[in-house]
Formats: sequence, C-alpha cells, structure tokens
Amino acid sequence: MNGQVGAGGSVTKGTGRAATGRTRLARRDWLALAAGLVAAVAIRVILLPQPGLAGDDDGFLRWVRFISNAGLAHSYDQPISFPAVVPWIWWILGSVAPGVLNPTPNDPVVLSLFKLPAVAADFGMAAIVGWSLRARPGWAVAGTLAVLLVPMTWYTSAWWGQLESLYVLPMVAAWLLATRGRFGWAAVAIAIGLMAKPQALPLAIPFAAFYLRRAGLAGSIRGALIAAVTIVLLWSPFLAADGPSRYLTAVGRYAESFSFLSLRAWNPWWMLQELVAGDQFVSDAAAIAGPVTIRWVGIAITALLEAAVFLWVWRRPTSSGLAWGLAAASLVAFVALTTMHERYDYAAAIFLILAWPDRLAVGSWILLATAISLNLLAAVPPGYYGPGSVIPVGGPLGLAGSLAITIGLGAVLVGLARAEPGDGGDPGDVLPLRPPLSPPVEAA
Repeated sequence: MNGQVGAGGSVTKGTGRAATGRTRLARRDWLALAAGLVAAVAIRVILLPQPGLAGDDDGFLRWVRFISNAGLAHSYDQPISFPAVVPWIWWILGSVAPGVLNPTPNDPVVLSLFKLPAVAADFGMAAIVGWSLRARPGWAVAGTLAVLLVPMTWYTSAWWGQLESLYVLPMVAAWLLATRGRFGWAAVAIAIGLMAKPQALPLAIPFAAFYLRRAGLAGSIRGALIAAVTIVLLWSPFLAADGPSRYLTAVGRYAESFSFLSLRAWNPWWMLQELVAGDQFVSDAAAIAGPVTIRWVGIAITALLEAAVFLWVWRRPTSSGLAWGLAAASLVAFVALTTMHERYDYAAAIFLILAWPDRLAVGSWILLATAISLNLLAAVPPGYYGPGSVIPVGGPLGLAGSLAITIGLGAVLVGLARAEPGDGGDPGDVLPLRPPLSPPVEAA
C-alpha cells in the first residue's frame, strides 16, 4: 500500500521517507534554491534605491514623515487611504530607521528604507509557501522561487514601492494556520490582512466557508470575535482623533476620484472601455437602466460569483480547496468589479502556488503570473514619467491580456469546483470535519 502524506507533511511507511515528516533537498535542489535566492536578493538590491512611481513614493513618504512628527494617533489627520496596519508600519519604520525622514527627493537610502517592509514580506510569503510544499522538495523550491522571482512581486515591492505583499503575507499565514487547526491565531492573521489593504476583503469569503465547515458554528463565532478584538486593538490608537471616520472619508473620496470602468486593469471592463473609448477612461457611474449604473452591475456579478466561491469551499474544505478558493475570490473581484487597478489580482497568483503540484494550478499560475506581470509593466512602465513603455497597455495586447486573465479565472473556478483528487485526502488536512450545522434531511 502506498504511503500517504499526513499532518505537517509527514509520510507514512511505504514511501521510503522517515515518518517524522523531514524531507531532504537533493543537491540540485539546494543549488537551484541558492542561485534563485541570490538572484532574488540581487534584483531587490538593485531596485530598492531606485525611484519607482515617483508620485506614489513621494506621497507615501510625506505620510511617513507626518506620522513621525504628529504621532501615530494623528495619522489620519492626513487623507491616508490605508487602514490601520500601514500607519503602524510607517510609525515603526520612522522610529527605528529615522533616515527615512530625510526629505531629500529620491534619496536612495530613504527609498530603500521605505520599501523594506514590502520586500521583507516577499520573503515571508516565499518562506511559508516553501515550508507548506516541503513534502515534495522539488516543488517546495519551485514555489519559493516562483514567489521571489516572478516580476509581479519584485516589480510591485522593490521597484514601485507598493504594499500588496503586506496584506497577502498575513493571509497566506492565515491559510497555513487555519488548515492546521490554529483557528484562533488564523483569525488574528486574517484581521491583520484585512486591516492592511481593502483589497483583502474578498479573501474573507473563502475563510468564512472554511471556518464554518472545519471549526463549526461555535468555532467560527469565536474566530470572528478574535478577529474583531484584533481589529479594535489595531485601531485603538486612532480612536481619540476620529481616525476610522477620517479613513472612511479618505477612501470614499479616493473611490470617487477613480470612478472608471478599469484603471489599466486587464479585465472585461478594460476590454469594454477599449472598444468604446480607445485610450480614454469611461465612468462607471453611467446609468444603464433607471438608477442601475455599470458599477452596480459589476457588484451584482461579483456577489454571485463570490457566493459560488463560498459554496465550493464549503463543499471542499481542504487545504488545497481553501487555496483555490482564496485565488478565486481575489480573481473574481478583479475581473467582475469596476475601478480595479492593474495590481489588484496580485493575491491570486500567490495562493495558486499553494495548490501545486496540481497540473491545473501550475498551468493557471503560468498564465496568470505572465499576464499580471505584463499588465504591471504596461500600466506603470519603468521611467513612468519618461518615454513610456515598450509594452502598450491598450490595443491588441491589452485585449489579449484581459482575455487571458478572464480565462484564468475560469480555470481557477474549475479547479475549485471539481472534486478533491484521490480519496479526498490532502496534504495538511489533519482535522476532522465538524458535524453539519443542522441534521441532514432524510429521504422520504
């Protein structure tokens, strides 16, 4: 009888490996990992001191300096469009690395210090992915390097100075904790992710389905309470200065300022915008039937698809099922909602790696990682305020990229909806299912 992968990646007899779960990398794996890590570090060392998207970098650094001068409690006296976690990180950064407060434009030391938290999160995601795939050493190395070397990650954090990895890292940690029964700590991680960027909100949907099936109703309520307490603690320094209300006002103004079908995000709305207006943005506030606007059409489609994601994770509450569900939830929001930016499908490509070595997961990742990376390079090229990109964001390539990402969503939904391979077992699935919330209805 063939051995089965069990808790924590251990393998039972019949596999030739020790039952302790320890797996050894072959020499070629070590060499590939070492070479990849050297390349990943080198890329980031080169890009960290470089000015990426000057407007965003300058704005973020102004907020960092304001927080250091005014104090953490008054962070939202400025129109900061990030929830509580980011001001905490910026306050800590200004406290432990005062060099970041230097106002000299494009100072390479300042830029490097500012980008370090997101770059460190890149390596945190890679470490969790590699550890999660450790039962298959070759795939563990491949997954680790996929996170670190795909242009999508280093371009976003080390060059551009954006913060996507700061919300994806705690959500990846939450996946690891939840699939191993650490529901309380997973709830803390989910709360941190939700309070890092609003783009984390769709990821709560598959987690909710997983909690209800794995932890039961009582465990889910406990997890929700832990998450709520964590959120209150994160916001507590800002309450006296009316931080939450100021944050919501800033987000509302930001949303109204970018009320377009697509903000260079390659999705079906971008295709429609291209076909209707070419290189011009189109408002999503246009009414199409009475008070119904295009924005509300996108919200309705998103709600239906996210409900399907919830139900499919409910049917397949395994570690791979949750990984597929998290990728699907991120992609659904990106494809179906209007006003999407080009990087808002970032999380999907990371979570797909956690479903490796499934062939569909590998193929979907290749398709999506390629399209997402090209979308980033086209939308915000190096030298953004200079000559422009050799990759056009619009035209035939933009339409092809939009189609590729939409097809990628279809593939991910297929991967989530299908039955679990084999006998339903899955590496890391170490918990029994809780009984259903209500007794099954007996056939008459």
